[in-house]
Amino acid sequence: MNLNVFTRISILTGALLCASCVSYEPAVLVPSLTLSAEDISLSQTSNNQSAVDFGIQISVNESDSLSNIEILPGVRVRSVSPNGAADSAGIQPGDIILSINGLETNHPDVLAILQQQGNNKFSVVLRRNTAVLEATLITRQLDSGEGLVDLYRSDPIATRAGYRTELLDINGDIDLAAARVMELFPESTLPAAGIEIGDVVLSLNGTHINSAQDLISRLNREHKLGEEVIFEVFDGDNVSLKTVELWDPGRRISRVSLGPLLQYQSSLSPPGSNLSIFDFWLFAIYEFRRNDGERSHSFLGLFNVSTDYGELTEE
Repeated sequence: MNLNVFTRISILTGALLCASCVSYEPAVLVPSLTLSAEDISLSQTSNNQSAVDFGIQISVNESDSLSNIEILPGVRVRSVSPNGAADSAGIQPGDIILSINGLETNHPDVLAILQQQGNNKFSVVLRRNTAVLEATLITRQLDSGEGLVDLYRSDPIATRAGYRTELLDINGDIDLAAARVMELFPESTLPAAGIEIGDVVLSLNGTHINSAQDLISRLNREHKLGEEVIFEVFDGDNVSLKTVELWDPGRRISRVSLGPLLQYQSSLSPPGSNLSIFDFWLFAIYEFRRNDGERSHSFLGLFNVSTDYGELTEE
């Protein structure tokens, strides 16, 4: 009985030691993604003949605390165009816009959509310090002309798809913020979940989204690649829940360490690997190195052979 216990402990200890000697990394390089700036200019030109100008620049409403940064309700006014609609309504930089015409404005994209609807009069509820105020904003129509047009927001990593913010009326919910699927990039994970171009995403894991950018930001900030998430999707007729598996780069062994017996390391950037057998610090019985296209072999630290593209050298 004691022998069995000792054997089990030995096996468990050996397994734990082996596990600690092996490291894993993604099998392919995961590109870094810089999320689009949350602020957006609402005084830019547009090809929409009915678009209006609010005359302000806004961003998400981040808390002022450096030790506890979080996103708060509303959007923050960063700047006001002189003699513009917002300036005439008394809106000032630093104000927090809580709602427009009764619609909550928790993301800049919501205001961008309202700008495209062509209304020229808006009731704005805002917070200035601790006071909640109401302003009437009379806009002017934008002149059509050349300029940047926001087609959609791109998520090239997590779902490999493009989304556009829209306001929908679904099941009695008026002006519901949603993200319509506009593009499916190669290896997109959405088709496997039954989501097609034109479908509309309403929520992520049970929490309603504020915009297309909000969906993309949450996917890439709050979830790991390869993780499963739940989309609430409207296909034009019905609302259903879809399980979406985020893109998975796979896993590979990046390091194996077994004391002096064997040492192995590999990297993807730059591409290379290193293998040594019976490494006794000053020399190894055998050592192999690969750095991009160059390969070298070393025996006892005395005999070295290196190969490169079309070249062989001996030392």
